[in-house]
Amino acid sequence: MPVCLQKGQKVSLTKGNPGLTKVVVGLGWDVNQFDTGGDFDLDTAAFLLTDSGKVADSKDFIFFGNLTHPSGCAQHMGDNLTGAGDGDDEQIKVDLSKVPASVTKIAFTVTIYEAEQRRQNFGQVNNAFIRIYNEETGEELLRYDLGEDFSIETAAVFGELYKNGNEWKFNAIGSGYQGGLAALCANYGVDVE
Repeated sequence: MPVCLQKGQKVSLTKGNPGLTKVVVGLGWDVNQFDTGGDFDLDTAAFLLTDSGKVADSKDFIFFGNLTHPSGCAQHMGDNLTGAGDGDDEQIKVDLSKVPASVTKIAFTVTIYEAEQRRQNFGQVNNAFIRIYNEETGEELLRYDLGEDFSIETAAVFGELYKNGNEWKFNAIGSGYQGGLAALCANYGVDVE
């Protein structure tokens, strides 16, 4: 049984799973079709952060425009333009054994593409979740359902993996941001053109 987390809850990923290195972070959501009538395109991203809480390099930002980290530790599995269907809408594979020593935290985010132009926000998104499963066995290790805490936000940090000594832990964040992807990039030190 996976561990189901509440907002703010932290749990060790590797302590109870010795030898675990390859995980898949799956993110999913449903949208209220009646709100804008327009298509929703939600995008996941991962920010590989140092102790400063910032990226060391723009290549530490993994998203649909930069699918694979140079170290091979993180790989975005591609952009889902509709969010239709059940299960994960987008996935990011993480190989914990390849994470550079300088990276102490990986934040997983979701933003709404062209939210301002399309007049969309997370208040129109339901059933948002993040889950982590073992890539080799398919076993789901943990899951965090975000609930309906958002109204006007256009970006959200769903959760983060972080190093604590020799362990990797997960923190269920569930924080919303206004200003979409640009706000997240500014927060994490990514220079955007």
